[in-house]
Amino acid sequence: MSRRSEDYKADDIIPLSELDVSEGRRFQDDSIWGFFDRLRREDPVHYCKDSPHGPYWSVTKYRDIVAVDTNHKAFSSKQGVTIVDVPDKHWTQSFIKMGPPKHAEQRNTVSPIVGPESLTKLETLIRSRVRAILDGLPRNEAFNWVDMVSIELTTQMLATLFDFPFEDRRLLTYWSDVAVTTPKAGHAIDSWDKRSTILSECLDYFTKLWNERINAEPRLDLISLMAHSPATRHMKPSEFLGNLILLIVGGNDTTRNSITGGLLFMSQYPSELRKLADNPKLVSSAVSEIIRYQTPIAHMRRTAAVDSIVGGKQIRKGDKVVMWYISGNRDEEIIENANSFVIDRKNVRQHLSFGFGIHRCLGRHLAELQLRVLWEEILDARLEIEVVGEPERIASNFVHGYSALPVRIEA
Repeated sequence: MSRRSEDYKADDIIPLSELDVSEGRRFQDDSIWGFFDRLRREDPVHYCKDSPHGPYWSVTKYRDIVAVDTNHKAFSSKQGVTIVDVPDKHWTQSFIKMGPPKHAEQRNTVSPIVGPESLTKLETLIRSRVRAILDGLPRNEAFNWVDMVSIELTTQMLATLFDFPFEDRRLLTYWSDVAVTTPKAGHAIDSWDKRSTILSECLDYFTKLWNERINAEPRLDLISLMAHSPATRHMKPSEFLGNLILLIVGGNDTTRNSITGGLLFMSQYPSELRKLADNPKLVSSAVSEIIRYQTPIAHMRRTAAVDSIVGGKQIRKGDKVVMWYISGNRDEEIIENANSFVIDRKNVRQHLSFGFGIHRCLGRHLAELQLRVLWEEILDARLEIEVVGEPERIASNFVHGYSALPVRIEA
């Protein structure tokens, strides 16, 4: 069984000046935790002068992260929100990379689909889909929870939000995975050109949907909302693609990886699963703790727009500043016993996983809804789901996620 995150210690042999926490392999082998513990303890605002992504600041403590995240005037998203610098040739604009007022205009265009009225209607659909997925899972044999539950549920939801052809819904997962991949020699996506070629196929597909929706009556789906809004109907193709990627990734990765993480954590902490089974009213609290403990988006990047002081460190205009949500969510100064999974902890919603400020996650309530319904149905069906092998994690410092989790359900 895989170790819990508190079992890991930092390799203190590495000089602090040479520590680069952005290495994807540390997220893939789940050894990153001790390094963040060390940074929070020894150098909470840490400068890495040499990395594959260039020099950058790591902001690793809760309060410092909130200070950066809520100050969009001093720390801008216009140069990108990931530590990776996308080449100009392959750059796509989106509202998360904008400041006021254009950011709010485009964000508000799509926000009705995750508003309270829409979520109320979606809950019934989500519950019926969850039941169908759970009922259709194999019994008495191992299967991949990531593929058959996490991806399937979130991809069905994405298809609904876009009113995307249901039979092609797995294209959404594929495009999401490609969009968050940093090209690397020897890998499936080995160049920025290949990545752009695949994403241009995404743009072509959605352009056909756009052309259908713009000449039809407005409906409550993401393409129709953008096609009929003055704030978005005249977007350039690259901006349309950028917003598509933002919405696909945002609607996919948070929920998908929290669905997997939640089951893994309940296996690692069986006392918490018993606690939940004994008191199903704790489901909403458990969902928040799952999202904190998983932290499905490991970081967000900003660029200093002015000279600033963060955590006593001088940050210069133009410096790359990386907010490690995954570290801030384990800050013992704010969250007691932060390295443990505790579903009924005090202030359970006090986590960084959705960010703060003007770029706070648009679909956070939908993510919570899907997770809540899933766990309500697991408990109602009294499913005994056993993790029967090690999770396979992806080598990404941005999406903190999984490619496989082998499980078994006893009939």
